[in-house]
Amino acid sequence: MSTLLWVVVGILLYTAVVVSLQSRGLLPTSFKVSGPIVTIHTKRGRAFLEWLATPKRLWRAWGNLGVGIALVIMVGSFLAVLLSALATLSAPQSAGFVRPQDALVIPGVNQFLPWEAAIDIVIGLLVGLVVHEGGHGLLCRVEDIDIESMGVAFLAFIPMGAFVQPDEESQEAADRGGKTRMFAAGVTNNFLVTAISFALLFGIVTSLVTVAPGVAIGGALPGSAAEQAGIDRGDVLVGVDGEAIDGESEFNAALADADRQVTVDRKDGDPVTVERSLIVTRAVVDGPIGTGSRIERVDGEAVFTESAFQTALSGREVVEFGVNAGNGSDDESVSVPVGTFVSTVPSDGPLGSEGAPDTAMIVHSVGGEPTPDHESLSAVLSETDPGETVKIVAYHGDDDPWSGERHVYEVTLDEHPNDDHGFLGVGGIQTGTSGIVVDDFGIDTYPADQYYAMLGGTSGGEDPITTFVTRTFAVLVLPFMSMVDPAVSYNFAGFNGEITNFYTVSGPLSAGVVFGLVNALFWTGWVNINLGIFNCIPSYPLDGGHILRSSVEAIVSRLPGDISSVTVGLITTAISATMIVSLLAMLFVPWLLS
Repeated sequence: MSTLLWVVVGILLYTAVVVSLQSRGLLPTSFKVSGPIVTIHTKRGRAFLEWLATPKRLWRAWGNLGVGIALVIMVGSFLAVLLSALATLSAPQSAGFVRPQDALVIPGVNQFLPWEAAIDIVIGLLVGLVVHEGGHGLLCRVEDIDIESMGVAFLAFIPMGAFVQPDEESQEAADRGGKTRMFAAGVTNNFLVTAISFALLFGIVTSLVTVAPGVAIGGALPGSAAEQAGIDRGDVLVGVDGEAIDGESEFNAALADADRQVTVDRKDGDPVTVERSLIVTRAVVDGPIGTGSRIERVDGEAVFTESAFQTALSGREVVEFGVNAGNGSDDESVSVPVGTFVSTVPSDGPLGSEGAPDTAMIVHSVGGEPTPDHESLSAVLSETDPGETVKIVAYHGDDDPWSGERHVYEVTLDEHPNDDHGFLGVGGIQTGTSGIVVDDFGIDTYPADQYYAMLGGTSGGEDPITTFVTRTFAVLVLPFMSMVDPAVSYNFAGFNGEITNFYTVSGPLSAGVVFGLVNALFWTGWVNINLGIFNCIPSYPLDGGHILRSSVEAIVSRLPGDISSVTVGLITTAISATMIVSLLAMLFVPWLLS
């Protein structure tokens, strides 16, 4: 049973219990039940808000600042959601968030919020709700709006909100500016908490946390030599055959000089011996060699390492691979032209203009220089000039390029659109040799250095304000980093589990205390800024909807003529409806069409 289904079943059972208790009068009068939502009301705390609201001029200035911030975010969020919805409708399959439940801030249900971060997320949510509703309550008293009650709201056992319930008559009697400041106060407080949380987060990471030397392992590729040797997520490789290494480049250099069998040292584990073999980690769909297959021979010569593989291909135009597809199957021989795999050749490009068909092909050489992969093709073309005529050797056929025939084209290169060297005119260029990427070790590294820098680990002498703003935006995308940058395989949800192995802590506090504090600050800031932005959405019953109505009333009151409240309502309803429909399109259209 899926996590979401368990959650739904639990909420239904909870609802049945609390409704039954209320119907029997067994719940306190301060408890109010509306289906699965339970609110607890109290009048305590009003005296404290009365005292806190004493410097009214200060709080009104704070409220005016919040109104300005809210208006900017309202306009920005409206345009961003509208444009995103239009993009989703035009290309639904390209939308990254294809599951509606990812809109819920529930760990385990939302794929980007893991269970390990649940406590920190709840802390951030509670802080955000308290300061948000506290801001409303404070500005109520500043603007002489009476408070009916205050309290907290729960969805089943999950705290989903705090609330301040103003007296309706007193709220209606307040002036428009006072009510607007009151509605904006909550989001202003959320943004203040975010600024404080992230400032502390960046400071702690910079002063107390460093990246552990070595190579951080995010995982081992299935069937690879690393997996068979027992290397797994959370390991940090610190040496190869007794030679210390720090970073992926040093690791790769050490492997290039090593034999087939290597011994690697781990930070917190025993050394392990890895017997390398070539596994295909990426391959063109419907190609002759599939992902997960092993390449054991090239033209009858046994190969086990990437360096031996490249040496065996050197100077060859067509090679015969000895391949084991696994699953108990026998070895098979596959003949493959050596070159760069391209999927399209536009007819109006230099190569297409010389008669090359618009089909997948393997470009073996340019001007007599071999181009066994994308990098070498780019390097060769970078040395050419626009207008230069070069000989292109390529393999293509009716069905696929691997079994196609050899073709030679005399091509006059165009000027590259983004540079001053020659342009061949091919598209859909694939990585690897002939569309095949191999790996002789089989690890997937974790971007520990990159995430450390995004969390404040480096300063670089930049302007503090610019650096803070840049890092804030960076931290916001960390929980779904792999969606923003497909080149990154892992999201960051805090220093949890095996991730703590990739970092070291200095200073008087233990690693557990530091990581726990950093996680709480990370999620408190992240939840608060998202809570603030969400409440700025110009739609009822959110704060943005109330601010929208006040803003529309203020604008139309300055227009000539007598514009009725009905017109104001139509304008605000139209904007709110557009926002809601756009949000629903973003959430459900990709899911419905997937």
